[in-house]
Amino acid sequence: MDYCITNSPVGPLLLAGEDGALAMLEFERGRRPPRVELDWREDRKPFREALKQLEAYFAGRLHRFELRLAPEGTPFQRQVWDALLEIPYGQTRSYGEMARRIGAPKAARAVGLANGSNPISIVIPCHRVIGASGKLTGYGGGLDTKRRLLALERGPGLFD
Repeated sequence: MDYCITNSPVGPLLLAGEDGALAMLEFERGRRPPRVELDWREDRKPFREALKQLEAYFAGRLHRFELRLAPEGTPFQRQVWDALLEIPYGQTRSYGEMARRIGAPKAARAVGLANGSNPISIVIPCHRVIGASGKLTGYGGGLDTKRRLLALERGPGLFD
C-alpha cells in the first residue's frame, strides 16, 4: 500500500491506498491515530489528485470529491458510507435519518458505529452526521475538527 502524510487546516492527514484508489484518509491526531504498516511505501504521486481536491475543499472551492475510493468494511458499513456520500455539502443529517435512509429505521446506533468506522474521513463526509437534538457527537478527528469542517461548508472565511 502507498501512503503519504499531508498538512491541512485541521492538522496532518494520512492518506493510503493502492492502485490509484484511496482506502484511508485519517487524522494523524485523531482519537485513533492511524498506523503506517512496515510494508507500506511512502509516495505522494498516487495521491496527487486527492491532495489537489483536498486543497480545493479546504479553500471552499470543492463541494464533492471525485476520487476512486476503496474503503474496507462490512456490507452494512459500506451501505452507510455510500449513504454518507449522498449528504449534500453544507448540510447535516441525524443518525436516525441515516438509518431510515438505508431502510433500517431502528438501526441508528449501528449507523453511528459504522459512521465511526469510516476509514476515509472528509471525502466520505461522516462529519455531516449529528445527534437527533442537533448537537455534535463524536468524531474521529475530535469535535473541534468536526465543528471546523461544518463551519467551512456553511460559509467562507474560516480557513482564510
